Amino acid sequence: MGDKAKWVPGVLVSWLKHIVHQDQVNAFLWESRHLTGTEWLTECVRYLDMTLEMVGEENLPDKNDGKLYTFVSNHPLGGADGVALGSIIGKHYDGNFRYLVNDFLMYLPGLAPLCIPINKTGKQGRDFPAMVEAGFHSDHHMLMFPAGLCSRKIDGKIHDLPWKKTFISKSVETHRDIVPIHFSGQNSEKFYRIANICKALNLKFNVAMLFLVDEMYKNVHKTFRVAFGKPIPWQTFDKSKTPVQWAQYVQDKVYEL
Repeated sequence: MGDKAKWVPGVLVSWLKHIVHQDQVNAFLWESRHLTGTEWLTECVRYLDMTLEMVGEENLPDKNDGKLYTFVSNHPLGGADGVALGSIIGKHYDGNFRYLVNDFLMYLPGLAPLCIPINKTGKQGRDFPAMVEAGFHSDHHMLMFPAGLCSRKIDGKIHDLPWKKTFISKSVETHRDIVPIHFSGQNSEKFYRIANICKALNLKFNVAMLFLVDEMYKNVHKTFRVAFGKPIPWQTFDKSKTPVQWAQYVQDKVYEL
């Protein structure tokens, strides 16, 4: 907010510090300041005391097969799921992957080296297409959450919003097979109520995002099922469907897992 920040009431600032767990997060960032990349992600999993039950791990392609892949997952938690998947993929592929993520996450020193940021907090950056292009044309595997936002409660079920088509078109363009992943879990009822209210009011700022750190701390000490599907060859995504329809096809495959 720049100069306008001084007009924000102290009680609101205190509430914001509380809801984003500022002191807890800063303490962890300081304690883990010597770690980056996969090591930092694995430390996050340990810190959050997450138990990961992996299903279909044999479907992860061999790291020495000479190919590059696009890994796509649903996004039920909006934080801990991304950390956990990054730790798994990072360990399996010796850290050779990149995230397409919310630009807020670039402020996390341990995570920033793995990120190709997407501007979710203001106007879409002019360099976004160039960043996506650079990511897919790099020598790194790509890890994406094609919904762009964490899951919402839709008709009583926790489900992603429709997936964006970018991962289809870019995977075909760069000849990357797509590996579908399903991550279990959900946020609190309070979170979904806030998200629905924001949608009803047509608010442009994603207020629900403010509560994601709080939701992360509510999900500590829990067990999550992570299921890996068989890679889908890039040649599958032909002209018989539009990229949007193919994105829906892959999303359906994820929820079958």
